[in-house]
Amino acid sequence: MYIQRKLTSAAQHTLILLGLLAITACAHAVPSHSSGPLGLSVIQFGALGNGKHDDTAAFQNALNAVSRSGGGRVYVPAGNFRINGNLTVPQDVTLEGTWVAPPTYTDPTKAAEVHGTTLWAYEGKGDANGSPFITLLRNAAIRGIAIFYPEQTMPVPVAYPWCIRGNGDNCSLVNVLLVNPYQGVDFGTLPCGRHFISGLYGEPLYKGLFIDQCFDIGRVDNVHFWPFWDVNQAMMKWTSQHGTAFIIGRTDWEYMRNCFTICYHVGYHFINGKAGPGNVVLTQCGADEGADGTSTTPVVVDNSESHAGISFVNGQFMGTAEVNVKASNTGPIKFTSCGFWGMPNCNTMANLAGTGNVTFTGCHFIGWAKTDNTAPAIDANCDGLTVTSCDFMDAGHSQIAVGPLCKSAIIAENRLRGGQHITLPTGFIAEIGLNSTK
Repeated sequence: MYIQRKLTSAAQHTLILLGLLAITACAHAVPSHSSGPLGLSVIQFGALGNGKHDDTAAFQNALNAVSRSGGGRVYVPAGNFRINGNLTVPQDVTLEGTWVAPPTYTDPTKAAEVHGTTLWAYEGKGDANGSPFITLLRNAAIRGIAIFYPEQTMPVPVAYPWCIRGNGDNCSLVNVLLVNPYQGVDFGTLPCGRHFISGLYGEPLYKGLFIDQCFDIGRVDNVHFWPFWDVNQAMMKWTSQHGTAFIIGRTDWEYMRNCFTICYHVGYHFINGKAGPGNVVLTQCGADEGADGTSTTPVVVDNSESHAGISFVNGQFMGTAEVNVKASNTGPIKFTSCGFWGMPNCNTMANLAGTGNVTFTGCHFIGWAKTDNTAPAIDANCDGLTVTSCDFMDAGHSQIAVGPLCKSAIIAENRLRGGQHITLPTGFIAEIGLNSTK
């Protein structure tokens, strides 16, 4: 049997009042140091954000307090927060500012006018090997924050330690701008597997992002290294002569997407890390030219894992020599649906060596042999070469030179404009066919 009863108006009001009292009681049950859904605020610990007061202790005390409570978020409101020392983001803690997308920043003379959350870094001036400005421990993250070095100089920069270093698995950076660090993000000096980077902008002047000792899959997307500090030609030229945007060692695996770099001496440098080389899949990643015709190489491969190697898909590259695969390489290197175009002093676009096979599929080449009209677009002394469905757009120039160290070459179904100009060693037998010369 169901019994239905209608509440009187007074009874309804009584229930509503009891509900409000319950909600109020729950609100008072939240610890008094809470600042709402984002956890603690650095302001509660004495941070001023005026660019003058040293807010280091306030930040670290807030981070430590959240860590002691079991983890959570430390909120940093809009302001210019001067940090004279180092910061450590403890395990399971996020340092979060106001940005919901990576900001831009191109005028160092107007630092005080930048809105949103900006940390001013002073630590380690003159010491490239010092302690990093911020260290992330396991499961720690930085989100929605810009970092600026007020005492950085141009066109010759002063050395600083790494801006951010990971120390443990699952470190994350989301919507972060590194305006002008000497060295950007170090996820390699210490093991830092399963890292996650999304929306990282900046102008690291000497080194951008270093990855090594990643013994589980790392993910990196939407990284944009560009002159966000100041469009200063002399500064860009210095970075074009000395800087490396991405340095990648041991990874198991690394997935990279939508990464871009301009005005670096080397765009993507794949090295033998502390535990050996890595394997990397890069989609829609590219590297643009250097400043004032400076010699730049978008891709340099010291080594890659022999069973997996490195694969670029839908990449775009511009430089004086787009690809340099060294004799120390042991793994397969692949370029699929990529574009290569040369700067005014570009001659050979791909210099290939090592015991791995290098593959170009569905790529196009334009703008080589600029100062040496005999230079081939691809000079192959690697163990194996595969070139299929590619378009060599400079009519009449040498497309491919196969060197004496190459054991196998497959060159098929390409468009070799102005005629086939392929050089082979004496007695070398290559699979060449179905190429168009129109």
